[in-house]
Amino acid sequence: MQHDGDATILVVDDTPDQRDVMSILLRQAGFRVFTAENGSAGFEVAQAKHPLLVISDVMMPEVNGIELCRRLRADSNLHATPILLVSAMRVDDQSAVEGLQAGADDYLEAPYDPMRLIAKVTRLTERARFEEALRESEERYALAARGANDGLWDWRLKSNEIYFSARWKSMLGYAEDEIGNRPEEWFSRVHPDETEALEAEIAEHTRGESSHFEMEHRMLHKDGTYRWMLSRGIVVRDEDGRASRMAGSQSDITERKQAEEQLLHDAFHDALTGLPNRALFMDRLSQAVERVKRHPDCSFGVIFLDLDRFKVINDSLGHMVGDQLLVEISRRLEGCIRTGDTLARLGGDEFTIILDGVKETADAVSMADRIQEQLHCPFNLDNHEVQISASIGIALSTLSHDKPEDILRDTNIAMHRAKSSGKARHQVFDTTMHFHALELLRLETELRRTAEGEEYCVHYQPLVSLETGQLTGFEALVRWQHPERGFIYPEEFVAVAEETGLIISLDRWVLREACWQVRAWQRQFPEQQSLTVSVNFSARQFSQPDLVEHVQRVLKETGLDAGCLKLEITESVFMSSAESVTALLRRLKGIGVEIHLDDFGTGYSSLSYLHRFPIDVLKIDRSFVTRIGAEGENAEIARAIVTMAHSLGMKVVAEGIETESQFAELKSLSCEYGQGHLFSKPVEALRAEKLLTNLSGQKWLSQPGLKASHQSL
Repeated sequence: MQHDGDATILVVDDTPDQRDVMSILLRQAGFRVFTAENGSAGFEVAQAKHPLLVISDVMMPEVNGIELCRRLRADSNLHATPILLVSAMRVDDQSAVEGLQAGADDYLEAPYDPMRLIAKVTRLTERARFEEALRESEERYALAARGANDGLWDWRLKSNEIYFSARWKSMLGYAEDEIGNRPEEWFSRVHPDETEALEAEIAEHTRGESSHFEMEHRMLHKDGTYRWMLSRGIVVRDEDGRASRMAGSQSDITERKQAEEQLLHDAFHDALTGLPNRALFMDRLSQAVERVKRHPDCSFGVIFLDLDRFKVINDSLGHMVGDQLLVEISRRLEGCIRTGDTLARLGGDEFTIILDGVKETADAVSMADRIQEQLHCPFNLDNHEVQISASIGIALSTLSHDKPEDILRDTNIAMHRAKSSGKARHQVFDTTMHFHALELLRLETELRRTAEGEEYCVHYQPLVSLETGQLTGFEALVRWQHPERGFIYPEEFVAVAEETGLIISLDRWVLREACWQVRAWQRQFPEQQSLTVSVNFSARQFSQPDLVEHVQRVLKETGLDAGCLKLEITESVFMSSAESVTALLRRLKGIGVEIHLDDFGTGYSSLSYLHRFPIDVLKIDRSFVTRIGAEGENAEIARAIVTMAHSLGMKVVAEGIETESQFAELKSLSCEYGQGHLFSKPVEALRAEKLLTNLSGQKWLSQPGLKASHQSL
């Protein structure tokens, strides 16, 4: 429901967060809102703005809510302004009673239900309008005749007869002669849940305990449905002050109530799935946390669910199919939960569940297993069969969380641990995970604080021709030279750099540094003019539109020939968009750069489409090389990769060569190149330069004893 523009409300609270949350809720309900940070400022704003309603916190420094009530009631222009007090104290506490005695019209206990807040505010603002109209009218009874659409009633209390206007009767679907003149014609049609309250409100007014009668209630229509009515009335008293007559009006507010309910529903529910949204979920989670604090024997669990590879489905089949999938998943999840549980969609492909009454980890795990079973069945969407899984994090209230945000954070941490462990699984939170998350955050912060290249350095690992024994180039490997922790290796920080996007600038810095260094060595050692350098590029790098131009610019600035640069990529590069990446690789090859496929056999590549990619060299992952024994056994995978690569016109580099028998076996397989600790581990630039000096004009493997050439390094 959108309220009239004059429905202005003043919110007075010294806590900014509470003031902001209440203001947002009121504005979403269509009210205009002014705010003040304390009672003194609130009184000044009230004098200037004349709000329709004042909502004030009780506990505030200096001028508290009770004192504000007294000041408002003492002001001739504001004495009739309704006041709603908000406090964490119970209504029957002394301060609450004192507030009501000071002039407050109603009281709201915190933490409050947003729907209860809106209901109280709506009632008070409607009453304020009513009283305002009374004050402006010359005759109090004239209010009953306002608007041709209002139904009128006039109750003679002494004879207990009521006159109902034709409009009053037609509101309920009846003709003039179908309703009599007895009070039962009214009260018998009131919804059973509200009859007692209606009679109590009328009795209170007739006793003189309220300035007027007003209540929203449901009335039974002739068609069997209930419609919402707003009944208002005023008592007329005789010379002795006794109530002799009561007259008023009835308005059909069904559409308004429906609009309010829809507004509240939309504010707290997800538009796509109809599930509770983050706001409603956090409210219920907050209630659950507070309940456990008051009653330690109570307990609950929380599940955080994130769909695996949902983006792939969205990108490949379109967002409409993705939305259909989210709706279908919501329905299946609803079938998993129990009465009393709360299922919500936080946004995107994230869902959460509050498991009411769960005390044991096994019960929450059982729910996670049930969810995985439901998701395992294929979804048929727009003639597409789609399969999906989820990574699930679990946390229990037994960990004694102080705030709802804490337990949600813990389930999120557990979910990410499940996802990093291989997806389609669950993980139960423990405190070590939080410590690990803090460590990752610290690492990310330090990465961001590090100026480009300031704490990074490049180590170089030799690349050797297995046929000739010549050193043909180096692979550039980045190291983070942390001022306190020393050298940090890529496996500790590259994943964080990729997630934050810092990997793009890091990749580019390594490229420039490596090209500059190798070109310097080419000039220093004229016999090494064909010396090459291999640089690793992340998948994130291939989303940059200026990648080819950047590589060309670096080659031009450093003077390195394009044929001496080898860009190493992993199979994950092709997972986002194989066609666009293939086109980009062809452009790189067009300027003379070689493309190497790193860690082959450990990722997603299919032999059926490998030939489509413009790859020059396959690198055999070290996990296959280390299997090769002293007699050449367990070399089947390496042999298969070499054979396949040669059939596709590609050369092969073997990583992780550590023994002479591995070297001998790979050479016998016609593997062109190798690298590993047998030749040299990655070394700093100065040690790599010394290696070039020692090998000047010599073959690395010309003599028996493969390590002899570099043992002095």
